[in-house]
Amino acid sequence: SNTAILHQIRRDQVTDTCRANSVSSRKRRVLTPNDLKHLVVDEDHEMIYCYVPKVACTNWKRVMMVLTGRGKYSNPMEIPANEAHVSSNLKTLNQYSIPEINHRLKNYMKFLFVREPFERLVSAYRNKFTQKYNTSFHKRYGTKIVRRQRKNATQEALRKGDDVKFEEFVAYLIDPHTQREEPFNEHWQTVYSLCHPCHIHYDLIGKYETLEEDSNYILQLAGVGNYLKFPTYAKSTRTTDEMTTEFFQNISSEHQMQLYEVYKLDFLMFNYSVPSYLKLE
Repeated sequence: SNTAILHQIRRDQVTDTCRANSVSSRKRRVLTPNDLKHLVVDEDHEMIYCYVPKVACTNWKRVMMVLTGRGKYSNPMEIPANEAHVSSNLKTLNQYSIPEINHRLKNYMKFLFVREPFERLVSAYRNKFTQKYNTSFHKRYGTKIVRRQRKNATQEALRKGDDVKFEEFVAYLIDPHTQREEPFNEHWQTVYSLCHPCHIHYDLIGKYETLEEDSNYILQLAGVGNYLKFPTYAKSTRTTDEMTTEFFQNISSEHQMQLYEVYKLDFLMFNYSVPSYLKLE
């Protein structure tokens, strides 16, 4: 079918990008259990889903809870969002022994969902830094960003970290010190680093832009498409291309360039073109 061909093209794109950029993975590192904590396993349907925050992952986790819940849940949307993120509600691949991990990676259907990298980034910024209720993020990251990126920051800003500007967030991401200090938080970590597509051969690569079709195709292949549909809802607050363009207006071309470098593999691997609003020299 056309859909199968489309997914083949997406797989080939990943393979080609991995090959072309293998310089970076020359050290051909072996995956550790810690690398596998984003891979959710569904034993009953022999599926593995690598979740990427800000790419419909709440809804996909809900769907995985329906699939693995042995009848405990039937409607994904009845599962509260916060419950979908309780780690004990889903089993991840890092909880298995090495032979079990290898068996599942070889035999189960593996899939992930991706999104235009900068749209995903703006979505993460809006969610984590502009919402008043995300105080844990403000404390954990906001205070650090303000301390490092803002001259003459007020005591309150240093204490609360709840008014981080997008420009400051970008400066924090491209600061080499940040990368050396600790891995990125999963909400802005690259898909390349979260799901290891050069080491794990995904059968299906869904896209946020065609979320419904891709999701229902996967459920069809899993043999559950006749009783389980991917939840659809129009979210008025979702981050769009226009919105992303606006956020990037105040970012200097130098910073845009450096930020593109950070996410370059995601752009190339999943076939997203360089955004037209970028002022790349």
